[in-house]
Amino acid sequence: MTVPFGGIPLADHGRLFALLHDAGFTDLWTSEVAGADAFTPLTIGAIATPRMRLGTAVAPVFTRGPGLLAMTAAALAETAPGRFTLGIGASSPVVVGDWNAVPFSEPFKRSRDMLRFLRAALAGETVDQEYDTFAVRRFRLERPPATPPPILLAALRPTMLRLAAAEADGTILNWLAATDVPKVMKTLGADLPAGFEVAARIFVCPTDDADHARAVGRRMITSYLTVPAYAAFHRWLGNSDLLDPVWSAWEAGDRRGALAAVPDALVDALVIHGTPHRCKEQIMRYVEAGVTTPVLAPLPTPELTAGGEPALHTLIGELGAPSSVERG
Repeated sequence: MTVPFGGIPLADHGRLFALLHDAGFTDLWTSEVAGADAFTPLTIGAIATPRMRLGTAVAPVFTRGPGLLAMTAAALAETAPGRFTLGIGASSPVVVGDWNAVPFSEPFKRSRDMLRFLRAALAGETVDQEYDTFAVRRFRLERPPATPPPILLAALRPTMLRLAAAEADGTILNWLAATDVPKVMKTLGADLPAGFEVAARIFVCPTDDADHARAVGRRMITSYLTVPAYAAFHRWLGNSDLLDPVWSAWEAGDRRGALAAVPDALVDALVIHGTPHRCKEQIMRYVEAGVTTPVLAPLPTPELTAGGEPALHTLIGELGAPSSVERG
């Protein structure tokens, strides 16, 4: 499950994490955009649920310096030994440049360099290295984790996917349909190491109100898939015919036209909606296609808005995976 939940104070999340565990969820995953940072909710989860796995999806590689990112990851790995997975990614020009005042330059090289630095630093090595995008002089963690966390690399297109396959412990996918997963798996290659993880954030709007779900989905699609990296991703996936009218309207400054141009078929492919049972069936299609860790990202529904936290408790129980499912 993606956490934290909107509208609920972080201080109150401990009981929600316990509820998630009891419902059959095994993992807590965070993102880092403009809400909570990626690590604080997981620290709460490490204490509140001593058996759940914790992961970042993702911690940006630009917004913290190499040493600080290594220290933050090491502290959480020490807090939750053997239960933390560090997911890193390039993020976007808006998050990195506009909101954090860091130049968004050479994202592939920065991701590769940070991956290599973190691999060495979290293993307790002294790092004295000139990378393409930064240099580190004689850095060594004072508290290296006894169990270094696996490192996953967020990837969209072939170059980053191949880097993940070659040097990371897994990859993190976002904004793709279940039918897109086979193309990603083919690009990753047939010789993935044992235990290579393929995590995917899956947007879920668990409501029978299809009009509401599609309205939410259209707003999100015009916000995300107009970003150059995601637009290029969907061109690679073969969705240009569906999205060209959206991109044209967006570039012309016609926001309403862009929203109206998003076809229902694309929304239905990228945003799962329907009853919780129906949503679970659709999530399993990702697993059948090769995703090893489906990470649910719930979206607002009329039922949640009207019912508040009690409705969220009910939904968690309804979405919870049976114990026979390895990860949820």
